[in-house]
Formats: sequence, C-alpha cells, structure tokens
Amino acid sequence: MKPRLTISARIALLSIILALTSNLVLVGFIWKQTSADAVAALHREIVEQADALRAVWRTGALPALADAITEAREPGDVTLVLAIFDARGHRVAGYAPEHLAVPLADTPFRIAMLGRGGVWASREAGYTLHPIGGDWLLVGRPLDLIEAQQIAIERALALAVMLSLMLGAGTGLVLAHYVARRLNTIVSVMDAAGEGDLSRRVSLIRAGDGDAFDRLAVRLNAMLGKIEQLMAELRVVTDSLAHDLRSPLARLRTKTEQAVLIADPAQREAALGGLLVETDLIMRMLTMVIEISRSESVTRDRFTLVAPADLVEEIGELYAPVAEDAGLRFLIEVEDRPAPLPLHRELMSQALSNLIDNALKHGASGGQVTLRLSRVGVGIFFQVEDHGPGIAEADRAQALKRFGRLDTARTTPGAGLGMALIEAVARLHGGRFELGDNGPGLIARLVIP
Repeated sequence: MKPRLTISARIALLSIILALTSNLVLVGFIWKQTSADAVAALHREIVEQADALRAVWRTGALPALADAITEAREPGDVTLVLAIFDARGHRVAGYAPEHLAVPLADTPFRIAMLGRGGVWASREAGYTLHPIGGDWLLVGRPLDLIEAQQIAIERALALAVMLSLMLGAGTGLVLAHYVARRLNTIVSVMDAAGEGDLSRRVSLIRAGDGDAFDRLAVRLNAMLGKIEQLMAELRVVTDSLAHDLRSPLARLRTKTEQAVLIADPAQREAALGGLLVETDLIMRMLTMVIEISRSESVTRDRFTLVAPADLVEEIGELYAPVAEDAGLRFLIEVEDRPAPLPLHRELMSQALSNLIDNALKHGASGGQVTLRLSRVGVGIFFQVEDHGPGIAEADRAQALKRFGRLDTARTTPGAGLGMALIEAVARLHGGRFELGDNGPGLIARLVIP
C-alpha cells in the first residue's frame, strides 16, 4: 500500500496548485486581452491611413497618391507598408513585396503573409486593399510589434510560473503549519479524553465569531462537557444505586432467613408478605432508573402533537379519586388552552404523574393539591402546587439529583429518582424543571417552550 501524503503536505501542494493556476489564468487573460487590443488599434490605424490616401487619390490621382505615400513613410521605415499595385499584382510604387501574395479583392482588414519570398514570407501583416481606378492601394503594418509584446508576455508567464511555485510553496508551508498547530491542539485534547482526562478543553483564539477551528473547538468543548457531566452522573448513579440497594437487599436477606426458620404458617405468610414489599421497592427503583435512561435516549421522531389542556384534564381526572380517598381537595386549573405541541405523550404523562404523586405523598398536610396549566410568554407551564411543608431553597438542588433524598423523606419509601425523571423529560423537550415556594408549600413546575 502506497504511503499517503500528510495533511500538511496536501495543504502545501494544494496551495501551490491554486497559486500556479490563478497566475496562469491571470497572465493568459492579460496575454489574450493585450493581443486583441493591439490588433484592434492596428485595425483602426490602417483603416484611417487607407481612407486618407484614398481621399488624396480622388483629388490628385496617382501622382498625388505616390507623393503622399513617399511623405508618409520615413526613410528606412520597415514597419509601415504603403504601396500601389497594378492589375496583375506587381508593385508600382511604395514599400511592399514585388509581387503580392494575397488575392486582389476589396479587403477592409485582414491578417496574412503579403509576399512569398524574403522577409515577407515569414512576417504576417495586417492590411487593407482597395481598388483605385485600374490599380490597387495596399496599406498595412507587420505584426512584429504585437509579436514582440506576446513574446514579452510569454516570458513574464514563465517567470510567473516560477514565482507561483515559490510563493505557493511558502504559502502552503505557512498554512500547513497553522492548520497542523490548530489540529494538534484538538488532537491533544482528544488524546487526553481517550486516556480518561475529561477536564481539558480546546483553547479558542476568538470566541463567538472565530474561524472554523474555533467553532469546532466550541462544539468539541460542549461535547466534552456533556460527556464529563454524564460520566459524573453515571458515577453518582452507580454509587447511589449500590448504596441504596444495600439496605433493601440486606432487609430482604434477613427477612428471607427469618421466613425459612418460622414454623408457624401464619407467621411465615406474614414474613413472605414483607419479602414482597422489599422486592417491590427494589423493582420500582430499577424500573425508575430504566425509565430515566429511556427518556434521555428518546429521539424527537417519537413526538406526536398533543393538546396540553387535554393532557392535563385527562391526568387530573385519573388522580381526582385518589386525592379524594386520601382526604385531599384536588383542583384542576386550565388557564389557557394552547395549540397542540409536539410532545412525547407517555413520558409527559409519567412526569406529571410523578409530580402529583409527590404532592399527594409529601404535601398531604396542606389539604389541597392543584394541577395547573398556564402560558407565560413563549413557555407552557405544567405545575403542581401543594400547601405542605415544601422544600427549602437551599435543598432544592439536592432534591433534583438522582437518588437525591432529603432527610425529611428518609422515612418514606422511595429512591429519590422521581424528580430526576421529570428533569430528564424537561430536557428532552428543550425545557426545564423548576421548584418554587407556594407560601406555604411547594410549586413544582415543568416548563416547555
């Protein structure tokens, strides 16, 4: 397998090719445009000269025309062709080939070889040929000057090629060094991340409106920050799950041993009921962890159009009898009926159910729970309000963490995962989950844009 060029070598080579191509195109355009302009100027000059000589012929006939030709040409001037030819193409007067090699026809302007011998056979000229009585008037100039200009431009083209190679090589090396330096910075951060160090970030030259490398660095830093956050959450989940499962598993083992040793069938039946309670607690804990992970991996193509007011009313009707059985007053307040939104219906229902369960469990002392739907600005607020003891502002961040349980909730069954699921659902919908003071009580608010 042939070795591939490095990215630096390819960038340098690309710079050389681009510089060379651009210079070739530019010099070629100048060469063509200069040649066209020179031919156009020659055309105008010859036509004007021919018109002037024909005017002289019309006023003074051939003798006056011959004198005008002699006066128009300086002695020794070989760049101006002025001559009179007879009907057989032989030169009668002036400077031109002895025998004309072009056909005798009225010619406004043309480029051709005027003669077949000597210098005339190797020199092209721009000329006009017009009849004057029985003779012919030839006016022209050789293209030596234009050819000299073309040769000069061709030499400049060769010089431009060499300069392009040198400048392209220099530019390519500078550009390749710049690109390699920026890429090496990114690579070093990625290598560190691969070795487990997620704290390093790619430095920016200009934040906000920087170049493509800065925009790449911003996205890479955001990705590393997200990975670092997820790894920290994974460690918390692993440690917390192991810690919180230890107690119910220990109780489960103890109650299992006790059930095995109990001889009385009635007592054994009661002990087995305790085993089921502990098993259900562990199952609920694992199910909640799975639901959180599932909510974080759901894609937006699973969303459907859901009317928020209908969803709130449907869930409220399900929980109204539960609250009534618990001796609580349950209110459903729909302050606005916004248009259907793209939502994940099952996860939103689960999140609202968790909010109501928490309010019924921890805010029952307030005697009333309210499920409210409102719209503030561009946000839709799903919130549950109770009048219980609430959560102190200093403890709200802890309550939102996975397995985050406050001291006042340690005596109630649970794993501290309900709030984490609600926050995951809010992030999935591009929103946020907030805890506020109801004075007294708690407001748990799910904000969806």
